[in-house]
Amino acid sequence: MIKWLDNKKSHNLKNDRLKTNALHWPLACMLVIISLIISSNAYSGAREQAKRLHDRIAGVPPTASTLDEMTTLIQGGNAEAAAEIAIEHPDFYNVTLKNLAAPWTNEEQTVFTELNDYIATFIGTVRDDYDLREMFYADRLYIGSTNLGLPVYANSNNDHYRLLEEGNYSLKDNLTEVSQSSQNGLPSEATAGIFTTRAAAKAYFIAGTNRAMLRFALLNHLCHDMEQLKDPSLPVDRIRQDVSRSPGGDSRIFMNNCVGCHTGMDPLAQAYAYYDYSYDTDNDPEGLSGALSYNQSGTIDEATGSRVKAKYHINENTFPLGFVTPDDRWDNYWRQGKNRFLGWSDSLQGSGNGAKSLGQELAHSEAFASCQVEHAFTAMCLRPPANEADRTKLAEITTSFKSNNFNYKRAFIESAVYCMGE
Repeated sequence: MIKWLDNKKSHNLKNDRLKTNALHWPLACMLVIISLIISSNAYSGAREQAKRLHDRIAGVPPTASTLDEMTTLIQGGNAEAAAEIAIEHPDFYNVTLKNLAAPWTNEEQTVFTELNDYIATFIGTVRDDYDLREMFYADRLYIGSTNLGLPVYANSNNDHYRLLEEGNYSLKDNLTEVSQSSQNGLPSEATAGIFTTRAAAKAYFIAGTNRAMLRFALLNHLCHDMEQLKDPSLPVDRIRQDVSRSPGGDSRIFMNNCVGCHTGMDPLAQAYAYYDYSYDTDNDPEGLSGALSYNQSGTIDEATGSRVKAKYHINENTFPLGFVTPDDRWDNYWRQGKNRFLGWSDSLQGSGNGAKSLGQELAHSEAFASCQVEHAFTAMCLRPPANEADRTKLAEITTSFKSNNFNYKRAFIESAVYCMGE
């Protein structure tokens, strides 16, 4: 009897274990499945981020092998290395950088413009890891490789770059650095990077008074337009003769509106006093065949009796007592007053002669660094900074950009990684 009870008890224990195991197995399976799902989702998330990184940096989808490599890096916590792979794609140069710079080369600020020497020089500067600030003042130009059979660089047309683009050549592999002075005839000391390219001259030195070159440099590269920089508290001694002191017979308009821009703008734009864009106004009204013109030392302009271009004395009778431009000496009045917030460099004097030294003044400002980073951020995130977190990150990327010798690739990499989860 006892043995039977023992057997029954043993049998019951076995049944209990079977029942318990039966209950545990579905739970265990479920845990495995959940684990696999989580792992799959993590992989899926990393893969999506990798694709997003590549799409935004290069402007085109990655190959399967590249996507796998980038995904593995992101899973391993090295998203920046993944971004570095994407930045080596030729379309980062042909598409992303070209589209970023194109609006800088025309007053309409349209991306629908052909490749030109301004854009190519910007792209080459980024590709070769130069200090980005140098694009404002270096004697540097990028042209297509000589083995491509392109027309030679010309100061009177854009054929060289148009055919370089139409040939769909990789700008990463087919841009060659040369001295700008060897191509456009300027003395080396008169070169100022992108500002003395033919494209910039055609856009901003054509006709007018050369103030446009300064205005669009500020707008495109320091992210501030003249309306934001108005400061009527500064001296008016350098405002030119062509600015009426009583527009419409009302001097209050000048004092409340005009003076605020011209007090700072005119002393700076004086740096371009020897430059012009020469073209046949009758037969070529759009200046398609025009060329950058510069009055070298010893050249006397008939209209001014000095090296200063005639456009600096235009409308001299509007206010004869206004400033008469005698040379290309510039002074940064904005180092005083409210525009000190642009962060001018203490290592520079805030004055000089010509476009090259002015380029240094602008490029070495804090506003230049933060503006260029904001351009990269907007391109990678497909939106401008929108909140406090974005602005904090923007400041971090700007600090990194500066500490990495103003290497612009860093700004793209860090911005793209920041937004890869969006």
